[in-house]
Formats: sequence, structure tokens, C-alpha cells
Amino acid sequence: MGKATVKKRAETLRLKHLSTIEKQVREQGFDLIAGLDEVGRGPLAGPVVAAACVLPAGFTLRGINDSKKLTHEQRISFYQELTQHREIDFGVGVVEAAEIDRVNIHNASLEAMLRAIERLKKKPSFLIVDGCHVPPIDIPSTSVVGGDLNVQAIAAASILAKVTRDVIMIGYHDLYPQYGFYDHKGYGTKRHLEALKMWGPTPIHRMSFRKGGKNDEKHDSIQSCSE
Repeated sequence: MGKATVKKRAETLRLKHLSTIEKQVREQGFDLIAGLDEVGRGPLAGPVVAAACVLPAGFTLRGINDSKKLTHEQRISFYQELTQHREIDFGVGVVEAAEIDRVNIHNASLEAMLRAIERLKKKPSFLIVDGCHVPPIDIPSTSVVGGDLNVQAIAAASILAKVTRDVIMIGYHDLYPQYGFYDHKGYGTKRHLEALKMWGPTPIHRMSFRKGGKNDEKHDSIQSCSE
């Protein structure tokens, strides 16, 4: 058996695994199943962004994965495929820094998910949410820790949220070029912290995060289930 055949078979099995939970939910009678994920819990600046994505039954997208496992080019390619597919429904919710400071990042993340759900064309019949917590809404739901690696609809949502937030932060880079938002997207990197010391915070900085924050997006999904 050649390497290409082995790789293809492994990808087929991985996609089957990614569809397992959605399939089980469909077997319970739910048809419109939305995967939800958010990005931007940890940065010192910019919004938290959530996405909801409803995939058609039996749909698979080869190579799809948690957005953090993909290159920028791969995320853009998958984003285009997801948003241009006529049978895929998606919505994106954004909560900016000032509101994050007012309600805290946990509540802001849930609010971003609610806004994403509201932007779907049709109300979903079931939600599969990445992490430990589900938004307060009257829709049957379940949460899956590591869902962006184990549920295709959540992986899709993670890509939609990540690309959307990156575009927002690149726009902020044009407004505040000295902070380097184009590169770090608001995370607490050395360059970002040095810029804060020199220039002080902007209106898009989270004042409640001045003593915290994450230094890169790899740690962004780490959240306490006791929050």
C-alpha cells in the first residue's frame, strides 16, 4: 500500500470521526445542527468573535481542522469554500473591547455566540459548542471540550471566526500601525507590550486585561470549566 493511499485512508477515517457527534445528534431527530466556536478570549486588544455554522447532512470537507492547526492560506481557502457554499448557513457575532470590559470576557464570549446564532438564516434545532459552556438560549445543546478538533461543524465555525477576527485586527492595524496588530492580532507579544509601554492603550484595548492576556492564539482556547 503506497503512502498516498495510506494518507487518503487516514483522512477518510479522520473525517468520519469529525462527523460522529453530528450524526448521533441527527439520529435523535435534530436536522439543523449548528457548530459554535469563538476566538479572541486572550488578546489584550480587539473583539471576541464567535461563529455558528450549519453544515448539510453528509457534508465533508477534506482537510478541515481546528483553525489553529491550519496555515493562513488554508484558513482563507476553507473560509471561501464555507461562505460560498449555497447549502451552508453561517453567522458571525462580534463583541468589542469596551463591552468585554463591562461584562467580562466569559459573558462577552457567550454574547458573541448569541449574536452569531441570531445571524443564521434559520434557527438551528441543536447546538454543539466548543469548550465547557453553552450560551443562554432556548435551543437544545451540548458542549464538547476540544470540539474544534472533534466536530466538523465546530472546526468550520472556528475558521469563520478566526478569519473574521483577523480581518478586523488588520483594519485596526491601519488605524494604529505602531502597535503591530497586523502581526500579533492583539495578543500580548513582546512587541505589543513594548508598544503599550511607549504609546499607552488605544480605544480598542481591553482595560480589564492590562495585567493579563495571552501571548499567542495557541493558548486562546484554554478556559476553565469552572468559570
